[in-house]
Amino acid sequence: MPTKSHPRGRPKNFYSKAGQNTIQSVDRAFDVLDILASKHGLTLSEIAAELNQSPATIYRVLSTLQARKIVETDPATQVWNIGPAAFQIGYAFVRRSSVVERSRPIMRDLMAQTGETANLGIEKSDRVIFVSQVETHETIRAFFPPGTQSPMHASGIGKALLAHYSDDRIAKLLKQHSLEKFTDKTIIDPEKLLQEMKTIRAQGFAFDDEEKNLGMRCIASPILNFFGEAVAGISVSGPTHRMTLDRVKSISAVVKTAAKTLSQSL
Repeated sequence: MPTKSHPRGRPKNFYSKAGQNTIQSVDRAFDVLDILASKHGLTLSEIAAELNQSPATIYRVLSTLQARKIVETDPATQVWNIGPAAFQIGYAFVRRSSVVERSRPIMRDLMAQTGETANLGIEKSDRVIFVSQVETHETIRAFFPPGTQSPMHASGIGKALLAHYSDDRIAKLLKQHSLEKFTDKTIIDPEKLLQEMKTIRAQGFAFDDEEKNLGMRCIASPILNFFGEAVAGISVSGPTHRMTLDRVKSISAVVKTAAKTLSQSL
């Protein structure tokens, strides 16, 4: 009697254990990740309540994920969030996405035209995550390896994305997050930040003038999808002695063109 074949990648007894082919603990771990990904920071009791599980059970899941840096917690607030290792795993998918793939030649051209490092970033959980970079050949340069995160209000790409959000979404972000001060130039006044958004919309680019790191500047524009929604941002970053104020106009024009070209390709 011929042996029954089975699909590749599945064990021979796959069909003999109907309903038993999932692992409950793994399922529960992904439930926890789904909750943390959909909300910005939750306590242990909040996660347990959302999933209708005991805090002890959820804590074991969180501890396991934390050991792998897939989740992380702030000891001061006891709030849990997605960790950096989750991005590293997700980046395997991001590498396949069209915006990253299509941005590479445009970023290389952007670096060649400006002489500065070109960056691509997306928003995740109200922060900018840098997903791709083409470095300048200069010795002193900006460096944001994939996975680097930055607050929205103190980043060129972050401000470019914020400017395309609705007023309600910006108001919610300001309510949920304090505007941390990194340098004397960081915008920490909500009213000034809202005014900055109006300026960015009018000129078509955002300018980070040493607002995150002293001695570094960044010019960024948003990348829009078919519906006109900002899905990513592209920028050039460099030291102030090369990215002087009299170069802002010329560099911003090149960055806006790059963003427009990439938006059209999407």
